[in-house]
Amino acid sequence: MWTRNFTFYFGARAISLLGDALMPVASALAVGHLYGIAGVGYVLAALTTPFVLFILFGGVFADRIGARTMMIGADVVRVITQGVVAVAFFTGDPPLPLLLAMSFLAGAAAAMFQPGVNGMVPQVAKDPQRANATLKFADAVTQLAGPALAGVLMAVTGPGFVYTLDAATFLVSGVCLALVRLPAMPRATSSRVLSDLRRGWEEFRARTWMWSVILVWVFWGVLVVGPYVPLSSQIIGADYGWVMAALGLGTVLGGTLALRFRPVRPLAAGAMALAGYAPMPLMVALGAPLPVLMLAHVGGGCAWAFWSVMWSTSVQTQVAPDVLNRVTAYEVAGSVAGMAVGQALAGPVTTLIEPRDFMTGSAVVAIGVVSALLLIAPVRRLRRAGLNDAELRSTS
Repeated sequence: MWTRNFTFYFGARAISLLGDALMPVASALAVGHLYGIAGVGYVLAALTTPFVLFILFGGVFADRIGARTMMIGADVVRVITQGVVAVAFFTGDPPLPLLLAMSFLAGAAAAMFQPGVNGMVPQVAKDPQRANATLKFADAVTQLAGPALAGVLMAVTGPGFVYTLDAATFLVSGVCLALVRLPAMPRATSSRVLSDLRRGWEEFRARTWMWSVILVWVFWGVLVVGPYVPLSSQIIGADYGWVMAALGLGTVLGGTLALRFRPVRPLAAGAMALAGYAPMPLMVALGAPLPVLMLAHVGGGCAWAFWSVMWSTSVQTQVAPDVLNRVTAYEVAGSVAGMAVGQALAGPVTTLIEPRDFMTGSAVVAIGVVSALLLIAPVRRLRRAGLNDAELRSTS
């Protein structure tokens, strides 16, 4: 699997994921110190909202001019946005409008970047599940090291240096992507953007297992993962970096499991594993001691990583290459839309509901989401692509 292309692609993803792992802790601590829970929620929402608004166009452009080109351009933009924020922190307390503006631009760049993440995997690896599991290792290691590193750097150097390091990760990512050499792929031939969007929508809508998962995922975003960072970071306080490191360790375990286990019905297996996420918000709500919090986050990270690999591999292997970026854009836009709403509401909702009570509700919703996924027949019955005759007979 470790061809030249996959090695450079893996390097690009690993280094940019490290930058991504630094930011939740840095933002929660730096922005939260200046502007409180509401400020953290608004900054995160400013990052997520343009992502939802523009990712459909990112999918179209990726199919038109190539995913790699779009991803490199997005990295360049994020080098600039994170650099501006770094300078602002070095020179004083950055005003909230500046943080919101840079987050908005970074979110728009991420919208141009993300469709290609899925689309490039089948081009750089012959075994998508193995590649996704290996990439999940990078995600896991960075989630393990990133939050702890961010906590140390915030204490020793301050937010300016952390944002500078984040800008550098996007620079390295862009260089690695530039070194990837891909064969010619079929490109979108329509001369109209709306026609390309319509084709992507038709492909997305034709797969009941896909749109039904995304519909359920809106509730997951609004009520579980969207408010999680703003609320949990304030509830947990100074130990937040260690808890996020435990989440990364769990992701390592989940990636290991996904690397070795190839379920015939991947989404059903992933949904059952996702039940392990519920103890995370529950333990936060109960004010559990740090060792228990970390253990719950190890389990949550494992559950999340296994589901993510099953989902990504299903999308990559069940959708034709010439429309994969557009279909990916629709599924990512739908799944992230709820998260943006949850992030924006995290601050205002604390005036009505105690954060710990909200976290208890999140745990209940997590179990409800798992139940809903398993009740949807096309999700439960979807089989892994490329099953051999023996496997097909064993599941018939």
